[in-house]
Amino acid sequence: MSKKLFIKTWGCQMNVYDSKKMADILSPLGYDAVDAPDNADLMILNTCHIREKATEKVFSDLGRLREHKEAKAEKGEKALIAVAGCVAQAEGDVILQRAKYVDMVFGPQTYHLLPEMVMKASGDRRVVNTDFPVESKFDHLPEESTAPGPSAFLSIQEGCDKFCTFCVVPYTRGAEFSRPPEQILNEAKRLVDHGAKEITLLGQNVNAYHGKDVTGATWGLARLIAGIDRIDGLERIRYMTSHPGDMSDDLIDVHRDIAKLMPFLHLPVQSGSDRILELMNRKHTAADYLSIIIKMKEARPDIAFSSDFIVGFPGETDADHQATLDLAHRVNFSSCYSFKYSPRPGTPGAVMGGIVPEQVKDARLQELQSILFEQQRSYNQRSVGRVMPVLFDRKGQKPGQLLGKTPYMQSVYVDAPERLFGQIVDVRIDKASQNGTAGTIVTTEEVLSSPSHETHYRQIGSKNVDKTAC
Repeated sequence: MSKKLFIKTWGCQMNVYDSKKMADILSPLGYDAVDAPDNADLMILNTCHIREKATEKVFSDLGRLREHKEAKAEKGEKALIAVAGCVAQAEGDVILQRAKYVDMVFGPQTYHLLPEMVMKASGDRRVVNTDFPVESKFDHLPEESTAPGPSAFLSIQEGCDKFCTFCVVPYTRGAEFSRPPEQILNEAKRLVDHGAKEITLLGQNVNAYHGKDVTGATWGLARLIAGIDRIDGLERIRYMTSHPGDMSDDLIDVHRDIAKLMPFLHLPVQSGSDRILELMNRKHTAADYLSIIIKMKEARPDIAFSSDFIVGFPGETDADHQATLDLAHRVNFSSCYSFKYSPRPGTPGAVMGGIVPEQVKDARLQELQSILFEQQRSYNQRSVGRVMPVLFDRKGQKPGQLLGKTPYMQSVYVDAPERLFGQIVDVRIDKASQNGTAGTIVTTEEVLSSPSHETHYRQIGSKNVDKTAC
């Protein structure tokens, strides 16, 4: 008899990938994934430690899962509750102390051992596994049990050696590890064989990828992308998240040379102030970042940029904040994530002096976001009237509606028949807002009478960075 598996996922695409693999691992044990915890036999919270108050959000959800566990117990049935991911890795002992009803706590490096952990927990033993095992979990993961959909994630690198002073990733994900290229290429081919048209390569510092092949030769991300490019049936390649310190010239060149590599780069900068960047231990300056932007534009003039910003880092002054605003103006991003700094236990930033008052952080975040949101709205608005290839990878909330992505990661809503799900279709952009666009499917004749795709991309990209300012 099949059992119900509920997984709730927070955080980055890496966690999404991990959750999918957990379901694959548990499938041979008879677990079928469900969308709600009602009557579930195993409930897993796959957590992220990056966002503010992450631990408290976990405990809030655990309280709700406890009700489902107790409801099962009243019927004489057993349900297991597990906490996985980065919060589990960082605060496993706290979870076990505060939530006696939690059966399993395991970190992101050990979920390949889930069958063994479930068997132990089913025997009324609480299981904790937050080790960093010598062997790679990727060597023990099963092949995909379900179709990935038209847009798939593929984890190629994990961990981080940068030790930014605000970040917990080196402590929760461990040191940088890169999978062997043959293993990645095989998984990519399987994803395409199962229907994926687009693959996004994932890593905490994905452009630090340095996998060794069977001959002992080291591949960088540029070479790996070139290998994936040769897979028949694959239409689009993306990668994230990158560190400015690892944007090598050969990686920049593949944006020029490989048509399947989409003209979009998420490149976190965090601050425009060199003084704050040094306090953050980012190992790059604002000038370094702007130099990369210019090189990328020269390689691929239509490329769109996204980034991450933290405001109110300890010691940040009004002048530092102004430097961040200046950088945002000079790059002109297509989209961004921006947050107020909040300390993470165990990180150097958590014990720094110069705490910025909360009301100052609020004001600075609003000022930065007003610039970033206007840039995003303006970028989308410049697409109106143009025709772009859109990959329909989601179904809309309304009947007869599909959602897709342009090459520049813009969301597009279109009234379209369900048979076009998973296809790349030419769409004329009719409307735009800050968060996305809406369009209409066009015929071949309409495409021929509109600006060419390449011309369109260059017209959008030409306004995306002020090179003279940089």
